[in-house]
Amino acid sequence: TGTIEALTGAGRQAIALDCRGHGRSGKPHDAKAYEGASMADDVIALMDHLRIDEASLMGYSMGGFIAMSLLVRHPGRLRNVIISGVGDVGARGRRDPERAQAIAAALEVDDQTSVKDVEARGFREFAEISGNDLRALAAMQRGAATRRWFDPQMLREVSLPVMVLVGEKDTLVGPPEPLAAMIPGAKLVKVPGDHLTAPGTPQFRQAILDFLAEHSPVAV
Repeated sequence: TGTIEALTGAGRQAIALDCRGHGRSGKPHDAKAYEGASMADDVIALMDHLRIDEASLMGYSMGGFIAMSLLVRHPGRLRNVIISGVGDVGARGRRDPERAQAIAAALEVDDQTSVKDVEARGFREFAEISGNDLRALAAMQRGAATRRWFDPQMLREVSLPVMVLVGEKDTLVGPPEPLAAMIPGAKLVKVPGDHLTAPGTPQFRQAILDFLAEHSPVAV
């Protein structure tokens, strides 16, 4: 989407990981591998491996839940946090279990044309185009639906700078205002686009650069 290039172009170091179940990371087909805080704890493990004590953190969509889990559970490892692609569903501390199960079912069927749920079929089509392991993603959806990723009430105690960044036409994740209102001092920014297109816009990248410039200026 150009975000990493924008960050490095501004003189920053950008570290991105393939979450478990994605990219070049391991792809377990057991839903238990994705339960609770396991995916968030992978971030801390990577920071420890790279000997990074503290960093700015950004997560989009599922990554937004990971970012919120770390925000309330490991605030001492973070300078500031950008929660992106997440709306009021984030204020509940978990993804919608019924939606997650529907998406998992769509990922598991042999013939995607048999999926009647439009949203779930869209996830399946996007996953196939991206060359993902469908069984791993289905397991992730089922694992993520079993329990909360974090206690949402802890968001009310956050003292770090936070930005909630969403596409103005993103109807997938619900309105962002309730989530931003839960986090003391959180800045809410809306940019053009929906859940899939917003991250590719220049306004999205600029919002990230502006927030970091304010709260984590690049050392000269």
